[in-house]
Amino acid sequence: MPTTPINQDDINKTVWSACDTFRGTVDPSIYKDFVLTMLFLKYISDVRQDKVEELTAQFGDNQAMIEAMLASQSFKIPTGSTFWDLYEHRFEAGNGSRIDQALHAIEEENGTKLKGVFQDISFNTDKLGDEKQKNDILRHLLEDFGKPTLNLRPSRVGSLDVIGNAYEFLIKHFAASSGKSAGEFYTPPEVSDLLSIILEPQQGDEICDPACGSGSLLMKCGKQIQKNFGGSKQYALFGQEAIGSTWSLAKMNMFLHGEDNHRIEWGDTIRNPKLQDANGGLLHFDVVTANPPFSLDKWGHEDAESDHFGRFRRGVPPKTKGDYAFISHMIETLKPATPTSKGGRMGVVVPHGVLFRASSEGKIRKQLIDENLLDTVIGLPEKLFFGTGIPAAILLFKKHKTDNKVLFIDASREFKSGKNQNVLTSDNIQKIVDTYKARQSVDKYAYLATLEEIAENDYNLNIPRYVDTFEEEAEIDLMAVRSERLALQTELADLELEMAGYLKELGYGA
Repeated sequence: MPTTPINQDDINKTVWSACDTFRGTVDPSIYKDFVLTMLFLKYISDVRQDKVEELTAQFGDNQAMIEAMLASQSFKIPTGSTFWDLYEHRFEAGNGSRIDQALHAIEEENGTKLKGVFQDISFNTDKLGDEKQKNDILRHLLEDFGKPTLNLRPSRVGSLDVIGNAYEFLIKHFAASSGKSAGEFYTPPEVSDLLSIILEPQQGDEICDPACGSGSLLMKCGKQIQKNFGGSKQYALFGQEAIGSTWSLAKMNMFLHGEDNHRIEWGDTIRNPKLQDANGGLLHFDVVTANPPFSLDKWGHEDAESDHFGRFRRGVPPKTKGDYAFISHMIETLKPATPTSKGGRMGVVVPHGVLFRASSEGKIRKQLIDENLLDTVIGLPEKLFFGTGIPAAILLFKKHKTDNKVLFIDASREFKSGKNQNVLTSDNIQKIVDTYKARQSVDKYAYLATLEEIAENDYNLNIPRYVDTFEEEAEIDLMAVRSERLALQTELADLELEMAGYLKELGYGA
């Protein structure tokens, strides 16, 4: 196996090229689970292989001692279930069933750590074609991941987060090609960066994303703590995800990024919140953040009136738009402010309709503003999110505020244009963060509104009502325009005469 220095771009290109095995045969929304799961299996197998060689060098042929030491590791792979075991038998029939058996054995061996993670992912599926086609596809997949470039052993990778980075790279590219469904499992990294910086997670914080998708936003918050507190991992990550295969991605993603202190639940957050305390009440968190599905239909309206957690005491959102259902849930899971604590803070991505729609949503919005929970409204550019071109906004809430005002930031015009997606640059993000921290009005960019002003606007939070971005057009000097026009007419007449002379010389003249 090679010992050359590892290169992130090479890893990314190799895992992305592995998708060629499926292209034209299987839809990306299906094969993403196979590729991501195989990357996970390859990594943990390479880690084990490294450990086996290390123990062999230490204990020689003492297999009993080697097995005992392997059994004491925090993560276990049963004999016969590694990637390399599967690779060795790749030319034989039954690749799909062998891979499924290996994943099941790994899941069983590791108890609660991976319980249920692979139950929604089956390689032995008819979606890959008939038995021969399926076997060929999976053989090619095993060979793609068996390439020397994808040697993911710790002795080669070192402390670099190349595996976690490759996982995020794949998830991002799958999101870009998955159309509308992409938003169900992925938040653009620039938006995750912005939220994680603004929410300022601290050491000891408990952080929750109730619509966590693949877990990228949660992990960004963790990375902020590590960055700002000397690599500290004194925090806990909590999440819930409704889609089984996406929940599995989140669990594997956490493992690959070394996020051991996490609790990710599988289930519908609104209908069946799983993050509960010992008494059956909702857990409370220092930071709550999410990019929930926009205007979700059939979100659980029929049971909301009798919600025993009291999440909809400010009003029940409309049946076909679940935005305020997630907002209401998130508000209720914030830690309360106390004499010794400022309480929880929250950031949520929403479609613009949340800012101004009337009826039941208007009543909920009014109540949240009257309670002085809303802190900031940030308008984002269009085409930032995979699967939708509509612009979104970020709402920031705090249990403890130091003023009775709401800051409006219009960042909708500042972005870098991409082929299919716009992106927030680091400068765009920094400007938003600086403006948020300064909490002052900025001409044509931000406005600090009083609650009275918002009430006068009938609690409508539409950003143009507060931030005037109108640019006056420069006055036109009509006399200068006339003079320029006359000069052009004279120049054109001279050119016509010159052209006529040339034509006459060539024999085309009258």
